[in-house]
Amino acid sequence: MNSAASKPSLFGYLALAFVCIVWGTTYLALRIGVTQFPPLLFSLLRFLTAGPILIAILVFIGKAKFPGKEGMIHQAISGFFMITLGISIVGWAEVYISSGMAAIICSLMPVWVILINLIMNADEKPTFLIMVGLVMGFGGIVMIFGEHVSDFANSNYRLGIVMTFLGNLCWAFGSVWIKKRNTNSNPFLNAGLQMVFGGLFLIPISLVFDDYSTIHWTKEVLYSLTYLSLIGSVAGYACYSYAIKHLPMTLVSLYAYINPIVAIVLGWLVLSEKLTFRIILSMLLTVAGIYIVNKGYQLRMRWKTQVSK
Repeated sequence: MNSAASKPSLFGYLALAFVCIVWGTTYLALRIGVTQFPPLLFSLLRFLTAGPILIAILVFIGKAKFPGKEGMIHQAISGFFMITLGISIVGWAEVYISSGMAAIICSLMPVWVILINLIMNADEKPTFLIMVGLVMGFGGIVMIFGEHVSDFANSNYRLGIVMTFLGNLCWAFGSVWIKKRNTNSNPFLNAGLQMVFGGLFLIPISLVFDDYSTIHWTKEVLYSLTYLSLIGSVAGYACYSYAIKHLPMTLVSLYAYINPIVAIVLGWLVLSEKLTFRIILSMLLTVAGIYIVNKGYQLRMRWKTQVSK
């Protein structure tokens, strides 16, 4: 197991906290953008803006050391799964489903991570206490999901749900895959490269599936694109890459439980989306699950420390 991941850092936790909050807000900003602009082109512009900005900052401060050919291939593959097939597909799906529902489905990411890790990374198999916490958190998400059952009568809504599941699974796979290959590389540079490659892979897909006649540069589109590029992507994606390098992947994946809570509250405040007592109860159950998972990791780290002595 990566030694950096075995000794979680304070900055790793701070980066994860930033991701937990900020990425919850991006679902709302993304829905505003993709409902007024070709969705894949919107994501393409977002990442081909954010990626070069992040790389340029690193070059300017002298911290960027580009990886070799093998490292570039790794970042390209990760960008394809996490950006092209992950975030961008979820953005496309938000044309048909609410920002809160997209966030709820994406909260399943920890489940995919566990299943993938069981196959790929025996060192990060969850303990019984961690599994209990994950089940509680997932149960809270399912309760929220139950509030939207009637919407499944709409075929476009069902398509959006399916594509969000697919994008979420691709994101989880890309996250686990790249964690095993980023041991000696700069996580911020990796984030920039992944966004650039992911955006480039989107070009032919956008040309085929987007309707460019719907391009309208409204102030809402510009605001959401700017926010998603600078805050959601440059800052958020860099923090995520830093977190997955310095924290266990199953712990990092817990951001997906916080994001839907932030997204649902914002949807209620900004778009008047549903917020009932059942949803509030679901949020409390989710937070309890997160606490138990963190406690499980603390106990496992304490046990590993005692064993090593």
